[in-house]
Amino acid sequence: MATQTKTIRVTYSKSAIGYKKDQKATIAAMGFKKLNQTRELADTPAVRGMIRKVAHLVTVEEK
Repeated sequence: MATQTKTIRVTYSKSAIGYKKDQKATIAAMGFKKLNQTRELADTPAVRGMIRKVAHLVTVEEK
């Protein structure tokens, strides 16, 4: 029986220019390369922490 993992739709909505290097690294670690790009990420505590760190740069949609 396969387990269904919940996903979160995250959109990179504001540029990281002018923000700290660790925030830019978090955006890159989430897989974003361009502005307004959308990714579906697994709903895990690690991903939630990354979203919390750059919440001012991304928009999140619960699925």
